[in-house]
Amino acid sequence: MPDTDTDTELRRIHAFLLDFARRQAGRAVALPGGFAVRDDAFAHSRANNQVVVGGTVDPAALPALADEALADLPYRMVSVLDDAAGAACAEPLARAGYGHSVLVVMRHSGPVRPAAREAQVVDLDAIRGPLARSWRGFLPDAGEDVVRHLVERRTARRRGAPDVHVIGSRGEDGAVASWADLYLDPAAGLAQVEDLVTAADRLGRGHADAVLATALRLAAGAGCGTRFLIADAADWPRRWYARRGFREIGRLHVFERG
Repeated sequence: MPDTDTDTELRRIHAFLLDFARRQAGRAVALPGGFAVRDDAFAHSRANNQVVVGGTVDPAALPALADEALADLPYRMVSVLDDAAGAACAEPLARAGYGHSVLVVMRHSGPVRPAAREAQVVDLDAIRGPLARSWRGFLPDAGEDVVRHLVERRTARRRGAPDVHVIGSRGEDGAVASWADLYLDPAAGLAQVEDLVTAADRLGRGHADAVLATALRLAAGAGCGTRFLIADAADWPRRWYARRGFREIGRLHVFERG
């Protein structure tokens, strides 16, 4: 029997994600079943230049829709929010040369616990250096323009939700050791934690726990009863989040080429 409460929560989260993508976009173009978001200021950021599918779409037509919407770019990215629709789109997009990743939507269902360390709201300047170093570690062959776009695209995220914060945990030297975005929509009662990263040389010191606990406390304090994040279904952080009170309630599909 379907879990009606979970289905309702997932629909609310999908609506939040769709609104966030539209709001942060430089421009959005309507497509059957969804829209394309574009931002010339961050042309190297796939998340800012992609097709987002949130409704009914013809899977066979999707590769051509993406080609038309993203024609001037050397890459393609398509995000499909509905699990069944994403599975249906996998074969046509694979034939068109796309790789396929599955992400899990995880809702926080446990108590908001304190952490051994304290984290706080910080500004983008505080994480620019650590964030750039992190991206160079993730993408060692990327050029400086790519790294700059991946760092500075966080400025566009300020448009995505009513309240957008960066949460950071500082080391003993005062530098930010771990950070994450926190998107709040108090009117809708929704909060998302996004891009939780710890600097490679600061791992194992409780910084990520401090960031996550602080984000959850701020979200609860803002009246956001639905607190969620998105994690790679095939990677270890999903289990780390599960130990901290998050449980999987849905799946998204991301397809990339180029």
